[in-house]
Amino acid sequence: MKNDYILIVGGAGYIGSHVAKESQKKGYRPIIYDNLVYGHKELVKWGDFVLGDLADIEQLRSVFKRFPIRAVMHFSAYAYVGESVENPAKYYLNNVANTIYLLNVMREFGVKYFIFSSTCATYGYPAAIPITEKHVREPVNPYGRSKLMVEWILSDFSVAYDLKYVSLRYFNAAGADPDTEIGEWHEPETHLIPLVLDVAIGKRDHIKIFGTDYNTADGTCIRDYIHVTDLASAHMLALEYLFKGGKSDVFNLGNGEGFSVKEVIKTAAKVTGKKIKAIEWNRRPGDPDVLIGDCAKAKNILEWEQQYNDLSTIIRTAWQWHKQLRQSP
Repeated sequence: MKNDYILIVGGAGYIGSHVAKESQKKGYRPIIYDNLVYGHKELVKWGDFVLGDLADIEQLRSVFKRFPIRAVMHFSAYAYVGESVENPAKYYLNNVANTIYLLNVMREFGVKYFIFSSTCATYGYPAAIPITEKHVREPVNPYGRSKLMVEWILSDFSVAYDLKYVSLRYFNAAGADPDTEIGEWHEPETHLIPLVLDVAIGKRDHIKIFGTDYNTADGTCIRDYIHVTDLASAHMLALEYLFKGGKSDVFNLGNGEGFSVKEVIKTAAKVTGKKIKAIEWNRRPGDPDVLIGDCAKAKNILEWEQQYNDLSTIIRTAWQWHKQLRQSP
């Protein structure tokens, strides 16, 4: 039903803010719950905002008392792989324990619908390309393990408490809102496209290419970049799928096509009209040669269609936002 209240946890972040915009466009009423540790209040432009942490159970309860929430979308996770290795306690506490608190409060208030922001990191090293949802799940870092743990928890809660959930395993979210109202804004920034655009805009001197001896056409890693607006539309389709009686399930969300590091740099130079200095560097440990997702299941069951799967388009929207972000006071 339209006008339903949807709680978007982590809705002041990159993906959550795009989903908030899409949810309001579809006629829903988003409630943004975020502690602003990594999110930005400036990205909250749709719906009501509540400053709060998932560890604050009473604050969380107050939101469910205040609004007749019908469904929850959960984006509030720490997502720096290296940090997860150095400080796994931080990741298991926030990504796993805090999710349990959220699910328990949902149970208290009889809220049955849940969309979970998962990751292709649950798969680990690919045994086959493209990666389907049936691929073995052997994550190689605490970040990926924390997401897989939540998927197991959701499966158990679905059986025991009749929770209806969809878990969406993203590949590399990229790009920005085509209207340039919101976009990618991480501190610190670790994603390739915004780092490359930092070079184009003059904020960085160069971009490092970590490894040029991979088993790919140009020797650099290949990754699957999916436009964030296409991600947002998939979330709304997943929610409507559950509202219509769909069973709990898991879906990959990716482009279905891979682009190498050198391709990204070359395309960014063409889109921006700027020279982008690249320095070849040593490989980083744990980087597989190729990661590409098979998204046929989402297309078949959710009837999901991508609008922005061309690399130039993805980078163009990112560049429009990046100039606005970096050049503003």
